[in-house]
Amino acid sequence: MHHIDDLRSAPHPILGKIWFVGAGPGDPELITVKGRKLLEQAGAVLFAGSLVDQAATFYAPADCIIRDSKDMTLEEMTDWLVEQAQHHETVVRLQTGDPGLYGALIEMTRPLTAEGIRWAVVPGVSSAMASMAAAGESMTLPEVTQSVILTRVEGRTPMPPGEDLASLAAHHTTLCIFLSITLLHKVETGLRAAGWPENAPMLVVHKASWPGQERIVRGTLADIKQRCREAGIVSQAMIVASPTLGASDWPDLVRSKLYDPTFTHRFRKAIA
Repeated sequence: MHHIDDLRSAPHPILGKIWFVGAGPGDPELITVKGRKLLEQAGAVLFAGSLVDQAATFYAPADCIIRDSKDMTLEEMTDWLVEQAQHHETVVRLQTGDPGLYGALIEMTRPLTAEGIRWAVVPGVSSAMASMAAAGESMTLPEVTQSVILTRVEGRTPMPPGEDLASLAAHHTTLCIFLSITLLHKVETGLRAAGWPENAPMLVVHKASWPGQERIVRGTLADIKQRCREAGIVSQAMIVASPTLGASDWPDLVRSKLYDPTFTHRFRKAIA
């Protein structure tokens, strides 16, 4: 296997292009049309087997070289992609959700750019959106919150200054908390420190959109950890804390101005 430092003397010129494709949250039908087309013409696919449903690789041709990356280091993955690009016009790195969110995109593309290797990114549906869709919830509501924070709590990866959960939660907006289900106690501590009440609604979605595997747990700040423990949810889950949760059962809602008959915009005149 060639290392990037040796590419200038490699026996095969770099002819192919490496595509970083977001596979979406789990359901293979939630990959974008562009992502699926790239898989259908790919000569080689490197997929995140520990996170991406293997069904997503079924779109690849029968003679496509398919490799699971779950046992590879970052350097090994980059070397594999580069080697395949010497033999195939289209090489795909297929990863969960969106490549730009909690992935190693920049770490992988920097050496490619340095060597003049062509690459591009195809965005994917995030598990944050898929979780809210699964639960039939909205991230924003007029005069409730118009902001969404995508974050995580500190584990082995430290949080930058000012990004601890208590600081972010102080905005009392929608929080989609990734990679933190085993640190749910830290989530609770952060929310309480920011003044969230014990009856604040909470949502946890395990494997959002995965056919036959998706599970939804609803609760409050006071009991969500116990509910998740009872459900046996210990991995691959999105945690959502939001003042919008449960709005479908509220007696009253502020109307969206866009669809209010008394509101004028460039496509419709207000009805008096």
